[in-house]
Amino acid sequence: MTGKPTPLQVLLHAPTPKALRRAISNARNLQRLEPAARIEIVVNGTAAAAALDIDDEALKSLLVICQNSLQRQSLELPQDLRVVPAAVLYLALQQSKGWCYIRA
Repeated sequence: MTGKPTPLQVLLHAPTPKALRRAISNARNLQRLEPAARIEIVVNGTAAAAALDIDDEALKSLLVICQNSLQRQSLELPQDLRVVPAAVLYLALQQSKGWCYIRA
């Protein structure tokens, strides 16, 4: 044991625009209270379109967008955002690595 605690690793799942707004609020609160936490907002479903409208660069760095959702809605793949093939697979893989899952 190194004695150094592992920082929190939190996945905030946002499948709707309303959930995306909650996830953003949750992420900001968590960053304020636990600055060392690693946070990702995993966006799929109808929240994908809403995520493309976010301008805040710090917030954009937390986003992980589902390619399936983008394609299903005929949305262009963003060059400045992180895109994964399928949110469901990404969420499962991250949880298998010890990340905590919270549905916003």
